[in-house]
Amino acid sequence: MFVTPIVADLPTLSDRLAGDLELECGRVQATRRRFTVASPGGSVATTCFPRLARLPIDWDRCEFFWVDERAVPPGDPESNYGAAQSLWLKPAGVPAARIHRMSADDPDLDKAAEGYTDVITRFGQRPPRLDYVILGVGPDGHVASLFPGHVLLSEARRLVAAVHDAPKPPPRRMTLTLPLLAGAGRVVVAAFGHAKAEVMREALTNPESALPVAMVLRHAERPLILLDRDAARLLS
Repeated sequence: MFVTPIVADLPTLSDRLAGDLELECGRVQATRRRFTVASPGGSVATTCFPRLARLPIDWDRCEFFWVDERAVPPGDPESNYGAAQSLWLKPAGVPAARIHRMSADDPDLDKAAEGYTDVITRFGQRPPRLDYVILGVGPDGHVASLFPGHVLLSEARRLVAAVHDAPKPPPRRMTLTLPLLAGAGRVVVAAFGHAKAEVMREALTNPESALPVAMVLRHAERPLILLDRDAARLLS
């Protein structure tokens, strides 16, 4: 097992994430550097983002990115950006200049991915590194839009990539790649629900697992794993 996960109810896990993010943000901002964070969508957003919105953080000294995005307009119910805006960024009063949306709805998805790479490079550290990455987990073990067996799992050069053939709809997406995700100063993996139990058991007990979530955890320097009791039910 990589690290011992925190297993609790959803409100407690939201509090633990909030406390960890506030601590890490304070450490970075104490060095007079902006805090860079990349967020997911899905159940992590709906469960945790309202709690994060209440944190007493100087949001103007943060830069917000996304770990992935579907090729949908920002107002679409499936938009990760839209979820973060409504549940976290707008309630917290994050200035628009600090928010960097993935334009995965751009017709030229590959060019848009190159542009997002430029944005991360401009605002991140040198070499490009994010301070804080939050990842949800799919029932198949995918994180961001990195799916089991996909060619992008072996991407070593690009920081951001277009996905044209995702195995779940919509097939067109944009995602941060494994080196940027796993190389963050802090990587949080949050898995909620009965359907995540098998992949989290494998990721946390099989050192050779090819699941994307396992690959991220193997390479992360300081991972934090948050599981509700359903997702942790197969762990001894």
